[in-house]
Amino acid sequence: MNYQLLAQCPVFRGIPVQENKRLLEQIHFQINNYQKDDIVTDAGEQVKNLLIVISGSVRGEMIDYSGKIVKIEDIEAPKPLAAAFLFGKENKYPVTVTANNEVKILAIPVSEFLKLLQLNAQILKNYLHSISTRAQFLSQKLHFLSFKTIKEKVAHFLLQTAGDQFHSFELKNTQQQLADLFGVTRPSLARVFSEMQKEKLIKIEKKTVTLLNKTALNELLRNG
Repeated sequence: MNYQLLAQCPVFRGIPVQENKRLLEQIHFQINNYQKDDIVTDAGEQVKNLLIVISGSVRGEMIDYSGKIVKIEDIEAPKPLAAAFLFGKENKYPVTVTANNEVKILAIPVSEFLKLLQLNAQILKNYLHSISTRAQFLSQKLHFLSFKTIKEKVAHFLLQTAGDQFHSFELKNTQQQLADLFGVTRPSLARVFSEMQKEKLIKIEKKTVTLLNKTALNELLRNG
């Protein structure tokens, strides 16, 4: 167990490494290994453990109404999986989680995690903060998926990434990663980017994206 890395996990943040080691020595847990493209969990499967990626990364995907696979996000070490679904009436994984590469995952049974929450107030506080943040993220994701056209999705992404203060930013995602995020094909996304440049809404130079007309981009969303 890499306790130094675990201390960076949102659930264990702010707790000294030696204290994390002492706490985990008081409970039962497992470390599971996965290879690239192995299924970690299936959508609809009951959540029985707090899962924390401690090496590598995984991706969460769901199938939309048309049968298309939509990537929700990539999750890298040392982040937890579906922490907000540990408890509640419908405590099932909302997405299928697949390994992007070689992955190690710490699995703490719910009953054992409850012990940790009772043993350390900081873990309890961290956990509550983590699930609140996840609820906010999912709310934003649902809002994003409500946009009907690729152009609306792109406009929303660009405006959100640039923020209110800036007109330019460095695009960290590849076009394929963005296509996966939007649930569209790469050629369709490339076509929309090309159209938006011709309409002088944006300018793309290598990895730098400049929003030339924020007002028109906002109009796209209001009229969608």
